Amino acid sequence: MRDTLHFSGIGGVGMSALAQVAALDRLQGAAGSRPVSGSDRDFDRGRNLGVKAALEKLGIKIFPQGGSGINGSSAELALSTAIEDSNPEVVKARELGLKISHRSELLAAQVNRFDTIAVAGTSGKSTTAAMLFSILEAGGLGPSIITGGALVALKERGLIGNAFRGSGTILVVEADESDGTIVRYRPKTGLLLNISKDHKEIEELNKIFGEFAGHCGRLLVNADDAPSARLLPGAEKFGFSSGGWEVTDIRAGLFSSDFKINGVQFSLPAPGLYNIGNALAACAAAAVYGVKLETAAAGLKAFLGVERRFVLIGEKNGVTVIDDYAHNPAKISALLKALHQPPVRRVLAVYQPHGFTPTRHLKAELIESFASGLNGGDILIMPEIYYAGGTANKDISSKDIADAVALKGHKAVFFKSRPEIPAAVSELVKPGDIVVVMGARDATLADFAADILKALPGPQ
Repeated sequence: MRDTLHFSGIGGVGMSALAQVAALDRLQGAAGSRPVSGSDRDFDRGRNLGVKAALEKLGIKIFPQGGSGINGSSAELALSTAIEDSNPEVVKARELGLKISHRSELLAAQVNRFDTIAVAGTSGKSTTAAMLFSILEAGGLGPSIITGGALVALKERGLIGNAFRGSGTILVVEADESDGTIVRYRPKTGLLLNISKDHKEIEELNKIFGEFAGHCGRLLVNADDAPSARLLPGAEKFGFSSGGWEVTDIRAGLFSSDFKINGVQFSLPAPGLYNIGNALAACAAAAVYGVKLETAAAGLKAFLGVERRFVLIGEKNGVTVIDDYAHNPAKISALLKALHQPPVRRVLAVYQPHGFTPTRHLKAELIESFASGLNGGDILIMPEIYYAGGTANKDISSKDIADAVALKGHKAVFFKSRPEIPAAVSELVKPGDIVVVMGARDATLADFAADILKALPGPQ
């Protein structure tokens, strides 16, 4: 019987989230649910095996990505934009006349199935979605979530962390604009955090977010982000002092933030003004569903964070090692600002760009984010650009960025071989320094940060 939904590239954050929801529907006996299978190049290379095991635990059968996953039981093939037309599974599915669906189509179906809050913007989506999920859970609303970053709270429940099926009717989704498919979603509530150059130019982003706004039942827009407020002047606003919201009494630390929203005290275990902004956005969205600020404060006080979003790897001999997902210019700038909270400490920023195309597209902005965000004694350390496979024009290198930042007066070092970096960092650090590892897509970066900590001088 042909009834299986097969995910090609199932290990990716977006695909694994959708596969988990489909598998959980199957386990819960939901109407219309069906068997789930999948494949992933990383699994075939011996990478990301924790995700593979977690998927298999949900009853998902994993195949090598050579075509064997498309067989007599397959009814539909699900793809992301990372899967090429020449992929053996795509070729075989077409030969068999199977339905081929894009990740965005499956996500759109989930969005339309629930009372969905779609969190959009070029920065902060994963963290804001996670904060909103925590607040809604504290409010007893039993939310579900599909997001790009693994929630630590869900990992502690034995899940991968980027998807959960709650008992209620509300679904929180991270609405990604990078491939333009956000315009397919029809959420009851849209939340627009910010607009800055990332995968696309501002003009194209304005068009995408403008169309997304027209598809939302209601839309909340960050008044503190000028491009968002300018694009959608008629939308309902939230901000540090806008739309009935006021943030006061801010006390920021390296790993925490204390502040008040409309007089209610918040203690957030996350640093930086950008995370206070994320918290405000989550509170504004939750208020639409009747959640009071006191309840939101309780939910955020217990917030455990998101994987690879300002995660403390450890401390040794007075040196602090942090792992963070920052990868685009806006996120890098926000992170460096948070790291320079008083008392100011020297920062060794280890940044691995993700993909040759986005690095080429953002080259000038990346150079500027480091040139303006690094302090005088800070050091930028860069391995080569992360290459996930597939067709790519490799006419740019991390060295191009490091050299340009050095020309602007900062110490910047390029390493062609990433394994050389932990030992090099151990030679450069001094007690009191902060070492931060930054980058996206590469599932090994957290382990790499742990390797740096291990290599630091001091007792093991």
